[in-house]
Formats: sequence, C-alpha cells, structure tokens
Amino acid sequence: MKRHHGSERPYDVVLYGATGFVGTLTAAYLAAHAPEGVRWALAGRSRGKLERLRAELAAGHPRRPEPALLVADADDPRALRELALSARAVATTVGPFLTYGNALVAACAGAGTDYLDLTGEAEFIDRTWLDHDALARETGARLVHACGFDSVPHDLGAYFTVRQLPAGVPLRVDAFVRTRAVFSGGTFASAVNAMGRGRQMLAVARERRAREPRLTGRRVRTPLGAPHFSAATGTWALPLPTVDPQIVGRSARALECYGPDFRYRHFASVKHLPVALGGTAGTAALVAAAQLPAARNWLTGRYRAGEGPDEARRKRSRFTVRFVGEGGGRRVFTEVSGGDPGYDETARMLGEAALCLALDDLPETAGQVTTAVAMGDALLGRLRASGLGFRVAARL
Repeated sequence: MKRHHGSERPYDVVLYGATGFVGTLTAAYLAAHAPEGVRWALAGRSRGKLERLRAELAAGHPRRPEPALLVADADDPRALRELALSARAVATTVGPFLTYGNALVAACAGAGTDYLDLTGEAEFIDRTWLDHDALARETGARLVHACGFDSVPHDLGAYFTVRQLPAGVPLRVDAFVRTRAVFSGGTFASAVNAMGRGRQMLAVARERRAREPRLTGRRVRTPLGAPHFSAATGTWALPLPTVDPQIVGRSARALECYGPDFRYRHFASVKHLPVALGGTAGTAALVAAAQLPAARNWLTGRYRAGEGPDEARRKRSRFTVRFVGEGGGRRVFTEVSGGDPGYDETARMLGEAALCLALDDLPETAGQVTTAVAMGDALLGRLRASGLGFRVAARL
C-alpha cells in the first residue's frame, strides 16, 4: 500500500458538486467549521456558479480564508484526475452516482486520494468494489461511501452500541429509525432509479459475493427481519431494505470487536399501525411504478435536481435511531439523534468525515472501507463534539 498523501498536495479537502443543494450546505458547513489553516477548494462544472457560492460564503464568514475554485465535469476523466491529484480527500455530492460517480472514483483510486460520497445506491457501491477496490488498495486510497444519513448514524451507531457490550461473545443489534423530514429532487431521483434496477443490483451483488474473500472463524448476518411490534421501543417495526444493513455488515466483517457471531437488523419505527400499513403500501406502489421507464421518468420529473426544503422546513425536521444491543448476558439501549437528516445533518457528517480523512491520525486502511472501519472513534468523536447526539439510554 502506497499512500500518496502529504503536504505537497495543494488542498486537504476538495468538495465536488459544491453548487448543488447538499453541496451548498456542505460548503457552508466547512466554511464555518473547518479548522484554521485547512486548505480546501470548491469544485464543479460551472465556474460562474462556483464564484457566486464563494462570494456568498465570504459574506457569511468574512474572516475565514476563501476556498479555491476547481472546474471539472463529471464526464471529463482528465480534469477529474487533475482534481484528484490536487487533494488529500475528495468529497462528492454529485448523484445519482450510478450515472455520474464512476469516473471520479476511478480518478481517486488511481491517484491514491481518499474519496467520500453520499450514495445510498447499493449497486454503485458493489460496482465500485468490483472495479476499483484492488487499485485503491495498491495506491492507499480509501473509498468511503454513504457518508451522510445513509449510513453514518447507523454504521457508527451500531459501532457505538457494540462498544458498550462484552467482547468476544455473540452480539445482536436491532436499529429502529424515526424521521420527520422531506427530501430533495436529487435524493428522490437516486431512490427511484435504484428501485427500477432491481435485477441489475442483484446481479452485481452476486458477482461481488462470488469474488469477495469469505469470512473465516466468524459469522456476520444482516437478515431483513419481519414486521412486528417492538416492546423495546413501543412502536411498530417495519423492515427497511436500504443500504444501511449492508454497510453495518461490512464494518462487522472487518472489525473483530463485533464478536464471533454478529447479527444486525434495520427497521423503520412507526407509532401507529394504520400509518405503518399505509407507508408499506405506498412504498410497494412506488417500487412497482419504478419498474416502468415512462413511470420512472414521470416520477423523477416531479422534483427538480438541485432543489430541496428551505431552512424553515429543515429546522422542523428531526431524526432518531434507537439501537437495542444484546450479548454476553447484557442488554444496552443507545440512541443517535439530530436535526434535519437528509440535508443539514448530512452536510455535517460529510464535512466532518472529509476533515477526518484529511487531517486525523487514522488506522492504516485502504480500498473500499466503511466509516466505522476507516474512521471509527475519530469520526465518532468529531460528530459528538459538533453536536450530533450519541448516547447510552440504558443498560440492563
């Protein structure tokens, strides 16, 4: 493994897709919270939009150094390679990632540059492993997907829960997710596109399983689970078929602290049964519609990419993820909580993760890795210090 990071690179962090909806929020977070002396840049395909964003950041933070500007299009491999070679870490918000993400991952893997994104697209993550993991291991690049609400609260929340339980014993962790928020056009487009690619997603997942080294001496499982009433939370628990269990499972495969036999299940937490039934029916209808190209195009056209909820709406949004962990005769209840999950808190998570990769003393990892594996306690500490809630609610 050869890590090409160092002070010879002009930037610690480059934020690609900085003028999009989540990109702008992340840029504002970095402008407000990046430590003194951090060298960072805004990147995207339009210099005019980048200049306007930089001016807005300067007006809001007049005493902070202004970021540099880098222009690169998502389908220009040469420009993306130059961008990757300029940075220690590149964070991107440009999705859907199946459509726009591959060239930037390839550039970072080849340049030995740490890469972060916000994807919740399982197919993209598996394709990245198949196409770029081996090269990234050679160059020392860390490819870290799902650095927003997908999947930081769940990945680090499970890690935090495991650390409260006895070591060396079988462990069981269930997560119960509650949110009150709305989504942006880009998020909706990514979700609908993923729903419409079920066969392709399964094929890529099978190929990855066939090529990935088998886990020996330990067992990790992430079953879907069944709908049920959870006495632990007092709510109805509905299985969530998101990317989050896969991320948690990969952390558990890589880290011995998850024990010899680890099981993780992931649920939506709903107070009232009629709401649970309505949500299930609505999701099923959306998945069915996404299989038809005409319906898929109509659905994605309902929301414009680059737009999202305004500040007042985001301030009313909250999320809570409650974890129930068991093992070695012990039971622990933990909680991760914060404000608007998809945007304000996602900007915080992505910004802190980028700073963590670029600046902190971290384990020597490379290739496609999760937030828990790549950053673990360092990112957990950063997020807690920044105001995101991680707490132990009870021990039994």
